Amino acid sequence: MHWADVLAEELIHDGMKHVLATGITPSGPIHIGNMREVLTTDAVYRALIKRDADVEYVYIADDYDHLRKRYPYLPESYEQHIGKPISEIPCPCGNHESYADHYLSDFLRSLEEIGIHPRVYRAKEMYTNGLYSEYIQTSLAHIEEIRTIIETISKRTLPKNWIPFNVQCEQCKRMTTTKPLLYDYPSIDYTCSCGHSGSVDIRKGGVGKLPWRLDWPARWKMLQVTFEPFGKDHATVGGARQTGERIVQDIFQYPAPKYVVYEFIMLKGKGAMHSSKGTGLSASEMLQMTPPEVLRFLIMKNQPNKHISFDPGLGLLSLVDEYDQFERVFFGTEEKIKGMKDLDIIYELSQPYTIPTRLPEQVPYRHLVTLTQIAETWEELLDILHRTHQIPESLDKDDEKRLRQRRSHVLYWLQHFAPSALTFKVKKQLPSVTLTKDQKTLLEAFIKRTDDIAWSADDIHNLIYKISEEHHLPAATAFAAMYQMLLDQEKGPRIGYFLSNLDKTFVLKRFQEAIT
Repeated sequence: MHWADVLAEELIHDGMKHVLATGITPSGPIHIGNMREVLTTDAVYRALIKRDADVEYVYIADDYDHLRKRYPYLPESYEQHIGKPISEIPCPCGNHESYADHYLSDFLRSLEEIGIHPRVYRAKEMYTNGLYSEYIQTSLAHIEEIRTIIETISKRTLPKNWIPFNVQCEQCKRMTTTKPLLYDYPSIDYTCSCGHSGSVDIRKGGVGKLPWRLDWPARWKMLQVTFEPFGKDHATVGGARQTGERIVQDIFQYPAPKYVVYEFIMLKGKGAMHSSKGTGLSASEMLQMTPPEVLRFLIMKNQPNKHISFDPGLGLLSLVDEYDQFERVFFGTEEKIKGMKDLDIIYELSQPYTIPTRLPEQVPYRHLVTLTQIAETWEELLDILHRTHQIPESLDKDDEKRLRQRRSHVLYWLQHFAPSALTFKVKKQLPSVTLTKDQKTLLEAFIKRTDDIAWSADDIHNLIYKISEEHHLPAATAFAAMYQMLLDQEKGPRIGYFLSNLDKTFVLKRFQEAIT
């Protein structure tokens, strides 16, 4: 069984009604490591739907969390906002209502693109509208019990007058600079390092926030959560999950949700992704350079507890090739190979919306990278594909949409992530090149004998090698000359495929021009 089915079966054992939760603090670019959490949840959600369960998927954007520091990608002016809720800090680009919305809006668009439609909760609204009021009051009525749980499990000592509530200063709006002095229901007296002293009424929404170790279990009870995955950072001994389990059971009188711990996605050459350090590949970036079904495939084919190393360079091409191979096997046009475990369910879970009823028209992604650099427009690319009989003359609308989309992904990848060795540009004019006598000899022979072959990749490739052997010269001598004349560089795509996708008249004219 696929891991999503295993988890769904465990949940069904407890009943047919479930709430699956996930969330993030939108304090920076939300990267594909965070996407692993929402996609893991979505896989279980779909597995439950398939079993006719009554299930809801909720996403909590913790926009009432505070800005912890000025991150490297923020201007110096943001120093003044450290400690304030990110929902109350100005947008970095000026086009969104807040700092939180600046990062959250892109991520929510990404969720739409990959076929995830959770019910979205915003923590600021939840606190302001009083959803947390009951849990704040309960927490403050059980301070000593909560202290004992946290200190026993986490092995940390809390301050003597600790109160499990972070007051938001009424003057400077920070949460990190206030110090509670006295709690006497319903008021908390506090001072702030900004010089302000005051008192807040906990019955009033939006005056402060529960610390994370209480906010999380309160949320479980409030939303009736039955399943929520989390990263291995929360799974440490004494971590927030362990204390949360005891707090939700003993203080809020609710069973802790089932869960799965997921490993991080490592970015090749950079390690674990961190939004706060600007070292992550954002979800929106990923979806600009690869089809949404491929991003889903990356998560669905790996067990949650398996670490994923993602290479946005050459590794991306291999990932898309692997997805396309799974697709061919799914539709029975290629034999299944060893290691393709749970192929059908992985392919189905990889689809953002509907599962295709037939094999979509495929153009190998690596080949599309080459064609996209040869053709300047979509129409030129389509013409090459038709002229070389790589796609049918009459292309289905869905297939055309898919190919157009893949071309746009390739363009973005070429501009931002492609290794320089794979990029090129066909020169409109003959570059300044100096051919050796051997190169001229091989080119002259090639020009004369192209009438004897079809202008196809294999025939071109074989002809070059045959001429090189006849003249007792390495084929690389011809390759170098051809790349120099067409690209003004020493290397390029596989020569047979490359030349076959160029207009034959154009190629022979260029070679003749170089010789003379």
